[in-house]
Amino acid sequence: MSADFEARVESLPTGSGVYLLKDARGEILYVGKAQNLRSRVRQYASGGDGRIRIPALMKKAVDVDVLVTPTVKDALLLENELIKRHKPAFNVRLRDDKQYLGLRLDPTEQWPRLSTVRRLREDKAEYFGPYTSSGELREALADLRRIFPLRSCSDPVFRDYARRGRPCIEFEMNRCVAPCVDRVENSQYDELVHGTLLFLRGKTDALLSELRTRMEAASRDEQFEEAARLRNRIAAVENTMQRQQIVGEKAESRDVFGLARKGGEVGLQVLHVRDGRVVGAEEFGFANVRIGDGDVMSSFLGQYYAGSGGREVPPELLVSTTMDDAHVLEGVLGDRLGKRVSIRQPQRGPARDLVKLASVNAEVALARRIEARSSIEAAITEIRDRCALKVLPRRIECYDVSTLMGTIAVASRVVFEDGKPVKKDYRRYRIKEAMGGDDYDCLREVMRRRLGRLDREPLPDLLLVDGGRGQLGVVTTVFSDAGVSVESMGIAKERDGEAGSARVKRSGGLKAERLFRPGRANPVMLAPSSKGLLLLQRVRDESHRFAITFHRDLRSRLALASILEELPGIGPVKRRALLKHLGSLKAVRAADESTLQRVPGISAPDASTLYRFFRALAEDQSDGESGQESAR
Repeated sequence: MSADFEARVESLPTGSGVYLLKDARGEILYVGKAQNLRSRVRQYASGGDGRIRIPALMKKAVDVDVLVTPTVKDALLLENELIKRHKPAFNVRLRDDKQYLGLRLDPTEQWPRLSTVRRLREDKAEYFGPYTSSGELREALADLRRIFPLRSCSDPVFRDYARRGRPCIEFEMNRCVAPCVDRVENSQYDELVHGTLLFLRGKTDALLSELRTRMEAASRDEQFEEAARLRNRIAAVENTMQRQQIVGEKAESRDVFGLARKGGEVGLQVLHVRDGRVVGAEEFGFANVRIGDGDVMSSFLGQYYAGSGGREVPPELLVSTTMDDAHVLEGVLGDRLGKRVSIRQPQRGPARDLVKLASVNAEVALARRIEARSSIEAAITEIRDRCALKVLPRRIECYDVSTLMGTIAVASRVVFEDGKPVKKDYRRYRIKEAMGGDDYDCLREVMRRRLGRLDREPLPDLLLVDGGRGQLGVVTTVFSDAGVSVESMGIAKERDGEAGSARVKRSGGLKAERLFRPGRANPVMLAPSSKGLLLLQRVRDESHRFAITFHRDLRSRLALASILEELPGIGPVKRRALLKHLGSLKAVRAADESTLQRVPGISAPDASTLYRFFRALAEDQSDGESGQESAR
């Protein structure tokens, strides 16, 4: 430790605040909070902190900055914000970009409905979740619509059925009470909303008590149909409750946190217990963690509840590891909840069993994640070794061009990091200059536009293109002319009748895949079951899907007249002749080749182009509609 650093430590204030340890380049290595800044940082400098990872931190630290706060609670809040902003290497960072599905219900609407959301906003609506899987969410919605049949349609659809004066099929299936056509009173609908809120909040005992009271009242008033409906609703709630895991005899509400660790890999499992039942769970994983378990838990809890997700703070948190600053976090969370919040590490009884359950689930999730990471490591290592890359292709960009009969050309870019899609870095390209029928020219335009963004978007470890030698040649030429070096590769299926290529069954067809590299005469052929090939196929298929989706979306927004303007060789004079001779845009689209050829000014090649284009367009739209129907 340098004398300058030691002198800096001795000059620090003794009040509460946040300290930032920095390396020789001024990069922030670690952000921490302290009740006494000088005493805390002195522990680091003198080696008084016995945690195993501190020497690695202090070996790099050459300077420290501090921010004084009025209280240690303020220091905790500031620490969370600085961790999010600076992303220090030695801190655990809870990623806010991972947005799970949730449910939203706004009681202030005239006819409230449940909708799925990924972002929980600060508004008057109620939010529930998160649901870590879409299957779990669908199950929750199915239960709710059976018990509390609120409307599920959007506002425009609701208004459309109100205009028609008849309800949709959801009403016939008893999954909606049809407020669009006044089949339910406002007061009755409000009761359904109230019951939905109680159910989602986990207050099922209170809900059942209310339903039984109303059922008995309806029976006394000889409203037997209403009493029967309430009886059925009570039975449905009870059946749903039986499927939820009961973890305690008392109706406590708490969040339970279990931590598992293997070296620098850490997994955290959260169990949400409401009224004594597990109503949800989340798992989180962190890599290259270099702080102790107590600091991991403390930093995680601070970020977990202080984030923008609007997470509910229960009156009790159970944790699997000791936290030195638990009392500080209790104060912050208590202020948010409006009453005392307890954080404890139970040593015996049912609460300890519950923490053990969370820890076991954390261990299972951690083992699964490590196994998946090992698989990805094997895949990218195979790609590097077999394809003679200079670096591991952790970040892969893949490009695909999509056209229809040489018109309306678009391209896509997808990005994968460590085998996972990075959707915020996806890009769509509308081809502006290149001819739609020239895939090489379209790709050349996209690569030039990619070069124009190097200052904002550094090049990947591997640039993959959907295509063979021709497409790869375009990529290498564009980058070579610009004096830029990038590892590139083309992926294409074997050609019909090509000798020596084994045919293997694939989701994309029966043809084997060929990998092309610059300067190599023969393609690289990986085994059909190899992890490296499966990863490259997944990236290529995603880029193709993304391009096709954009292409169809774009065409759906174009009027037929605009599509005519996209056709090569069909200028304003010929478009006017087509419309004048055939009478309408619809007739142009429906005409056969001989009819088109009889239009003055339309040559045989023009007629062939028009006919083939509209036939391909019709087939493509039919495929898209059938795909959507299958998805439904």
